[in-house]
Amino acid sequence: MTEQNSGIGWYACDRDDPQVMAQRKYLEMNNGINGLEILEPGETARIVKLFRRDGFVIIGGILNSEQIDFLANGCDEVVREIVALDDRRTGNRGSHRYSFGGSSLTRSQLHRPEWQMLLELQTVQQLVAILFDSPHFSLRAASGDFCLPGAVDYQPLHSDIGDWVDDKASPFSAFHDPQGHVRVRDLPCPYICVNFLPQDVTQLNGPTRQIPGTQKSRVTIPGLVDEPEWMRLSTVCPVPAGGIMIRDVRTWHGGTPNISDHVRSIPNLEFYAPWFREPIVPGISYGDFKHLSQRAQELARYCVADSSQEVEFGATLRAP
Repeated sequence: MTEQNSGIGWYACDRDDPQVMAQRKYLEMNNGINGLEILEPGETARIVKLFRRDGFVIIGGILNSEQIDFLANGCDEVVREIVALDDRRTGNRGSHRYSFGGSSLTRSQLHRPEWQMLLELQTVQQLVAILFDSPHFSLRAASGDFCLPGAVDYQPLHSDIGDWVDDKASPFSAFHDPQGHVRVRDLPCPYICVNFLPQDVTQLNGPTRQIPGTQKSRVTIPGLVDEPEWMRLSTVCPVPAGGIMIRDVRTWHGGTPNISDHVRSIPNLEFYAPWFREPIVPGISYGDFKHLSQRAQELARYCVADSSQEVEFGATLRAP
């Protein structure tokens, strides 16, 4: 990640506070999943095995240095636009935490060339096809999140998809069986999130915690008070820039403290299984869509605005 966003965090919090310093020392010594495997793109059998066992898998070497810089600079630009709306660093995913999609009028960053570049990566396209056992998947959104230095709290563990409640409480990311026999955790993975790393992820800059094997669990997700310490330390780090994390969105996960000096961004692409759909807000204009490759157009076919439709792009702290 470039240095241009240094100094935009630590609002109302001192990085040298004794409690923060003690937390920093503890995380340096203990944070991270023991034995975390970072696979090569060609290890497809192992990738499938770990994804289906754990609900996530880490793959290194997806982005080259030029792509890392391009993505990092784009993330920095979007971060500045969003944070400029939030003087107190309140965030929209907790203090000092933000969703790239939730901070966009279209719930997506697909209008940005950096996210379009990610959509064109053939290695990622191939890996997602292998995990779905089909090439006929589709793009849900181009989003992700970032956390500023000074995000000293843990985000509660959660899942990105649940069962349907009603049209107001769960219009997105919900599964509904009217007979009540099948829940979303009984199904194959309904959609995959691919997170890209434009900077190294370390013990201190807010690595995502992932709880292995919870994608099928019907156990109630513990709140912060009840969460055991091993879960708080079950973080995906260290991982070098240029890698990706592919995750089953049902798997329990959450944000952790960023007590470093730099922003941590993890932009993503989200892909629906061939059999699963939800309402989608258009995230790319028809003109930009036509500049994508044929394969990228196939993937983004549900995310494009009509040729006669004007799409308003821009930053917001609360997505409509």
